[in-house]
Amino acid sequence: MTCRDSEALALPWSSARRLVEERRLGSGGQVDLEDVPSLDLMTEVLHRMKCASKPDKRLILIGPPGSGKCTQSPIIKDEYCLCHLATDDMLRAAVAAKTPLGIKAKEALVKGKLVSDDLVVGIIDEAMKKLSCQKGFILDGFPRTVVQAEKLDEMLGKQGVKVDKVLNFAIADAILEERITGHWINSPSGRIYHTKFAPSKVPGTDDVIDYYSKKGVVMHLHAEKPPTKVTDEIQKALS
Repeated sequence: MTCRDSEALALPWSSARRLVEERRLGSGGQVDLEDVPSLDLMTEVLHRMKCASKPDKRLILIGPPGSGKCTQSPIIKDEYCLCHLATDDMLRAAVAAKTPLGIKAKEALVKGKLVSDDLVVGIIDEAMKKLSCQKGFILDGFPRTVVQAEKLDEMLGKQGVKVDKVLNFAIADAILEERITGHWINSPSGRIYHTKFAPSKVPGTDDVIDYYSKKGVVMHLHAEKPPTKVTDEIQKALS
């Protein structure tokens, strides 16, 4: 289960946004706003007004499964009106949509090859152009190497923006193991639970952290703390 899956299960989406999206998808992109209840429209308008006052944020989350990224990313997304960009999800979406980059990615995957860094950055670039990303993004699962970080920075630089903060979910291996072994999944819903709390680190992660540390944008979080405490740390880092 990806962070996006957990987010969809755990967070309520305003009924206005949900209804509008369902109608949009079901009507070829056309929506009759008269079908949306006034109260829901007002809720959405207030949400948009709140988002308009928020500063733009371009964030990278780094941390192994079980470090709390999937718990915190929906909170950050909602608080700062950001879009959540997970590379695996974006690749699947691009392949399914048969975009030019998606077709190239599929060709590589069919041949058993890795999708090139340039292709992944291109797909991220496309995703960033969505309306939901106008206030910024949370990037999860990328970059994993310094070369990828450099390519990402180059792409952002062409747009006149940069990574604002890298949140490193630092956690001891012993605590991480306890968290992961305590997980269980509800098969009907697919939701992940834990008996005590409501894989190994990715090679190259330390190099990426060092790369962004030199730019002064890394915040090391105490990810072993209770979720509310980690949320407090994040809010202080982003304030």
